[in-house]
Amino acid sequence: MVRAVAVTLLLALVLPFLVTPVSSLTFDVAGAKNRPVSKFITLLKDMLKQLEKEAEEDEEIYDKMACWCTTNDREKTKSIADAGARIEDLTNKIEELTAQSARLNTEIKNHENEVAENQASLDKATALREKQLAEFNAEEKDLLESISALKAAVTVLSKHNSASAFLQMPRTHMLGVAATLQNELSKHSSLLEGVLMPSERRAAAAFVQSPQDYFDAAPTFKQSYAPQSGEIFGILRQMKETFESNLSASQKEEMANQKAYEDLKAAKEEESAAGQAQLEAKTGELADADEKNAQAKVDVEDTKASLSADEQFLMMLKEK
Repeated sequence: MVRAVAVTLLLALVLPFLVTPVSSLTFDVAGAKNRPVSKFITLLKDMLKQLEKEAEEDEEIYDKMACWCTTNDREKTKSIADAGARIEDLTNKIEELTAQSARLNTEIKNHENEVAENQASLDKATALREKQLAEFNAEEKDLLESISALKAAVTVLSKHNSASAFLQMPRTHMLGVAATLQNELSKHSSLLEGVLMPSERRAAAAFVQSPQDYFDAAPTFKQSYAPQSGEIFGILRQMKETFESNLSASQKEEMANQKAYEDLKAAKEEESAAGQAQLEAKTGELADADEKNAQAKVDVEDTKASLSADEQFLMMLKEK
């Protein structure tokens, strides 16, 4: 541009001296073209044209450069603003995800404790149920054996429940009945507490001590054979009925205990299943939250790096 102006000024200065008035001179066209001054002027004109062309090209480049600078300035300014907003959003997101992760960890710990407590409670109830069942089985077996022994003794006495028949009872049978009575009185003393009257206990003790002499053959006592045998018979029957009643109560209690255990077991298993489901769901949520949190932290660092690069580029652009 400067060179074009210079050439133009030079032409303006030189041309007046090269022009000869038409009235005083005859213009020789062919000769004028070959004169050195003419050649110089032609050269200057060509230079002017070239300079004007270059000036136009320079102006076009300048316009393009100005447009590029303006466009990049606008784009980078927007990009910087967007990056700042994104960093703020990501920072908030990281804080939210960090808080969510802490909450989920607490909830997971609580669910783990609930599941463990339910299992411990169920284990304790199971151990108690097993103990109760073992005790019931032992008690049931013992009572069934006692009832069977008493039933046999009652059967023996019922066959000899008259004076003449009782006197004819084999000694081994009488000893067997006495042994049964003694064994059951000793083994189930607590169970029979309050069941037998003191007089009945004395009669049973006398019979057990000397069954063969319990029914004396003297006339004074012959009249009491039947009543005394009936008393022993009654004691045995009363003991048998007491054991049967106690067995029935134990069986009902066992059924109630079993049902209570099954209800508790079902409830605890349901609670454990629900707690386990919650635990698995919360664990999945925690894994998702931690993954998103990690990704957000990577994104915020990448965005900060991009923001820094854009700020440096914009600064350089403004300096130019």
